[in-house]
Amino acid sequence: MCTRVVWPDAAGAVIVGRNMDYRRDLATNLWKLPRGVERDDGVRGELRWIAAYGSVVATAFDMISVDGLNEAGLAGHVLWLAESVYGDRDPSRPALSQAVWLQYFLDNFATVAEAVAWVRETDVQVVQLADPASGDVPAIHLALDDATGDSAIIEYIDGALELHHDRSYRVMTNSPKYDDQLRLLAQVEGFGGDTPLLGSTLATDRFARASFYVDRLPEPTSQVQAIASMFSVIRNAAQPFRLPEPGKPDASQTIWQVVLDLTRRRYVFESTTHPNVVWVDLDDLDFSEGAPETVLDLGTKLAIQGGVAGNVGGAFEEGRQLRFLTLDMVEQLGSARKTVTTDAN
Repeated sequence: MCTRVVWPDAAGAVIVGRNMDYRRDLATNLWKLPRGVERDDGVRGELRWIAAYGSVVATAFDMISVDGLNEAGLAGHVLWLAESVYGDRDPSRPALSQAVWLQYFLDNFATVAEAVAWVRETDVQVVQLADPASGDVPAIHLALDDATGDSAIIEYIDGALELHHDRSYRVMTNSPKYDDQLRLLAQVEGFGGDTPLLGSTLATDRFARASFYVDRLPEPTSQVQAIASMFSVIRNAAQPFRLPEPGKPDASQTIWQVVLDLTRRRYVFESTTHPNVVWVDLDDLDFSEGAPETVLDLGTKLAIQGGVAGNVGGAFEEGRQLRFLTLDMVEQLGSARKTVTTDAN
């Protein structure tokens, strides 16, 4: 599930591409979230904050931020990692639910370095939440990148934090964990080894191809050319439509792709089922405290014929707020399901 690529030297701009691969539609929408909104950890409400930065985020089921960019040029991307084990809840540590894990960083930090320092200082714990629709419990890791070209990969393996922070960490896919991905990449031709560059949809092969091609992009002469170049790389790492493979949620088709210009703060979105390319320039949006949360409903607006395309900054609409999934919501839903099952019996 998913590929993320950073191009830190695109003629003075930092360009990031990302594929979202999943076996079913995530009902993704784009949200504009202003500064000044109060949020909590989604676990027991012990960690609370007020958003210092506004952001544009792509959501899953309007309950979790899975990708996004804030007005300071910090971006984040949630990807699947089957090896993720966050450990039993330790009440002595601050916690973040998976639903707000990414959003916390977009709300509070301008750079990867700031975010990494906070993670190391607090020893924050991530808490899994079951998907209310399917009952699946996501296993995810997180990539952060910023307008300086910095990058970090945050994973939890066997209950322990594994944090990789360096500008050279430009590509992330899925299994195996990041240390092992780097070791396997060193065996590929062009990275020190003699294994040919392979073309399968395996996460290791996508990792190698993305690493290979992003290193060979030509110097762009415009923002449009830089964005197109990154689309060419992530499309090479995309996964075709196919029947899902049992027990392999990370081996799924690409359902949407995004390219982000972190320097000029442009967020570009393309659905693979409704392939109109749309974008929003964050400089055109009102992120001031007290401004409304607004949403671009991609399910209804992103039609192939008659739908929106191009710059959609003016197409975001008011009327509802983003409600992040919380532990309480999951527990209440679980209790309701048990009640229904008991009554049926």
